Amino acid sequence: MRAGSLLLLLVLLALPARAQDALVAALSQDAVEVTTGFTGAQLMVFGSTEAPIGPGGDEVVVVVHGPNRPTVVRRKVPVLGVLWVNGPSARFADVPGFYFVAGTRPAWQLLPEVERHRYGLGLDALPLVSTGARSPAFRAALLELEVLSGLWVEDSQPVEIAGSRLFHVRLPLPAGVPTGDYRVEVLLVRSRQVVARQELAFRVDRVGTADRIASVAEDQPLVYGIACILLAAFAGWFGSVVFRRS
Repeated sequence: MRAGSLLLLLVLLALPARAQDALVAALSQDAVEVTTGFTGAQLMVFGSTEAPIGPGGDEVVVVVHGPNRPTVVRRKVPVLGVLWVNGPSARFADVPGFYFVAGTRPAWQLLPEVERHRYGLGLDALPLVSTGARSPAFRAALLELEVLSGLWVEDSQPVEIAGSRLFHVRLPLPAGVPTGDYRVEVLLVRSRQVVARQELAFRVDRVGTADRIASVAEDQPLVYGIACILLAAFAGWFGSVVFRRS
């Protein structure tokens, strides 16, 4: 048995014994601290099942939602052939700041479309309601932007199985992950139905200098803007002095 699988087994044995539960899951940590040098983090979702996992048996799907926020997608349009200005736009009221889904197999292979949409499993199943421009191109553009940013991740890696009843998956959080509360759902699928579900949570918070800078930017935007201008001016002056001497 690999060292990682052995560690996972030991952690699972430490969980409360609840033999009657078909699914038991946990997180490697329930808090992530964002500092000025934050380059991303990685959590682990792990657990065990009552019945064997794999083809012909139970399957596991993990879905993670970050804090929602409104998002506007705009289309640039040309003016006089030389200028580009904002054109039609679509406003999405509740867009997940982070989204991750993975399973022992892709969710579309495990569940009917109705069930997938009920649990929001898959980028095509996200309930992205918009106002303004109605073209589906705006939804497609939003999906592309979020995927490229690394904030929306679908089936980038499978949920791994160890010892037929143990499972785990690594949850990658990019450097630009938003702060707030995150909800993790672990679903047990049997015969194309969700038969057990466990909800977990963790929080991402700024700490130290990063928190103070963010607080000033939100509470005193004028002061923050002036400070940025002064800092940029000083950096330009200092750079000119250094290069002049060299």
